[in-house]
Amino acid sequence: MALRRPRIGEDRRGSASALLIVGLANPGTKYEGSRHNVGGDAVRLVAERRRVSFQVERRQRAETASFSTPLGVVTLAIPTTFMNESGAALPSLMRRVSISSAAQVLVAHDELDLEAGRLQIKVGGGLAGHNGLRSIAGVLGTNDFPRLRIGIGKPERKEQVTDWVLRRPTGAQRESLLIDVNCAADALEQAIELGLEEAQRRVNASRRD
Repeated sequence: MALRRPRIGEDRRGSASALLIVGLANPGTKYEGSRHNVGGDAVRLVAERRRVSFQVERRQRAETASFSTPLGVVTLAIPTTFMNESGAALPSLMRRVSISSAAQVLVAHDELDLEAGRLQIKVGGGLAGHNGLRSIAGVLGTNDFPRLRIGIGKPERKEQVTDWVLRRPTGAQRESLLIDVNCAADALEQAIELGLEEAQRRVNASRRD
């Protein structure tokens, strides 16, 4: 799936983008560095590498940053809502960057069903109980949008899941999570530079040991 350039004559309401990358995270210092925030952290790292700064877009309910690539403008976004309302940022944000197709919205998020150290790019599929994905799918009216799934693994017991995703890990687990965020940013860079199909082929064939 290559990045699509806007067609001549399309209704442009803002700076037209070829790809919108949305990193899911909860706002506030309480959740900084948590497993649930790895999607947003990976997107922030891409912005840091590209030397672009986020601006708070109150109308879009998101922080955004944009930059140009040979394949078109890419917009990075992190919703300022809590995770279960992530989709609320999309309608006005998509209008502003002249994106109308769910295929141009790449969502980076934490994934309990993948072990830590695993990344996967996929299009569509189930929501696996992820409230952020559920909110986005509800707004887009489809599950068929691309995702970067960032594996965070599961705790030993089901009742530990909430603490597992929301609390900041420490020690070796914290160091491992930082490496995973860096690898996730690498995967997003591949999607930006190579297009989604080639990035999917490369990312899904590799893993961090």
